[in-house]
Amino acid sequence: MFIQTKPGENATELEFFPAERVYENGPLAVTREEAAEKSPLAARLYEIDGVAAVSLTADSIVIAKSDARDWSSLRTEVFGAIVAHFKSGDPAVSEAADETAPGEFDAEIIDQIKDLLSTRIVPAVTQSGGDVSFHSYKSGKLFLKFQGPAFSMLTGIQNMLRHYIPEITAVLDYRESLPKPGLNTPEGIAIQKLLEEKVNPSIAAHGGRITLVDLQKERAYVRLDGGCQGCGMADVTLKQGVAVEIQKLVPSIAEVLDVTDHADGTNPYYQPS
Repeated sequence: MFIQTKPGENATELEFFPAERVYENGPLAVTREEAAEKSPLAARLYEIDGVAAVSLTADSIVIAKSDARDWSSLRTEVFGAIVAHFKSGDPAVSEAADETAPGEFDAEIIDQIKDLLSTRIVPAVTQSGGDVSFHSYKSGKLFLKFQGPAFSMLTGIQNMLRHYIPEITAVLDYRESLPKPGLNTPEGIAIQKLLEEKVNPSIAAHGGRITLVDLQKERAYVRLDGGCQGCGMADVTLKQGVAVEIQKLVPSIAEVLDVTDHADGTNPYYQPS
């Protein structure tokens, strides 16, 4: 089996793409505690020392590792586990635990979402040099892929979608569906509150937004969206402003790292060299 890999949100994550469909109804984050009952694939992966989190998508497996392991050796063990799983013939998710499969009603909502995106939202977003596409829909939560300045239009996109489809309770970036264990710690919750109540309101004027991606021991990983993506002053804003506020709030944080792909998509603030 040929398996490709792609870097994840930060250095602790790696996405594995086997030459097989993984879980059509993904993304599905599976914790270590529920793996034995919910997912034979995740259970096999958690047997590897250093695997901290597992998330299954339609065509990939997102692995988060502990700081104690290095990808150079861990990658080989994960390859072996994935190959062994597909050779075994076991499903990625147990049939009894597969409660996320969209029913007929959800399928109708997804069709409506895709129609609104293609006819109303995408044409408006592309005029600003951005793009947006469907990722998944679960229990009222809609996950979209945003590119370039499209993220700065999130509020308008959400208002339009919820106007026509009231079943949608929230519109989120697709990366919010991936496992981020550090976000639920007291430190992670405090940093998220800082960003939402103090930092983001101050940069909202040019459509900017900063999101805490994960917290791994002494490192905080953040992503810059909207007007902050590709902005020439993003590094200064992060190092001299946001990082200082985060480290003041949580002194144990030694580094605040930016995981944004500032060259992704078309952005008015980004100029190729």
